[in-house]
Amino acid sequence: MITVQTKINASLEKVWKFWTKPEHIKNWAFASPEWHAPAAENDLNVGGKFSTTMAAKDGSMSFDFGGEYTLVKQHEAISYIMDDGRSAEITFKETPDGIEIIESFDPETQNPEEMQRGGWQAILDNFKNYVEEN
Repeated sequence: MITVQTKINASLEKVWKFWTKPEHIKNWAFASPEWHAPAAENDLNVGGKFSTTMAAKDGSMSFDFGGEYTLVKQHEAISYIMDDGRSAEITFKETPDGIEIIESFDPETQNPEEMQRGGWQAILDNFKNYVEEN
């Protein structure tokens, strides 16, 4: 698995809300300023499905990132199976330095692992910035 992580200066309740609510997901679920997330749906329950549309702002490319939840422990952990069969897990932990998020995922086979790590880390960094600025 590939792992990315960050620490966020915010309450655990705020971090969880911004991570799980579609109205917030649309504001951070993309890797660079040239992209955006025009649509997001999230049924945050075991067996529930989620989908986020990630699109280039110039309209040249878009894709849906989605899957089904296999574990939801409020304010603690989320696991899911992506639509392509890969798995991912996220943990949320209060520390003296802020909320630590650790996200691990199975790599896909089309792109180098470093590129995948960089993309997922960029999205996590976007999330950190969004939470801390709002």
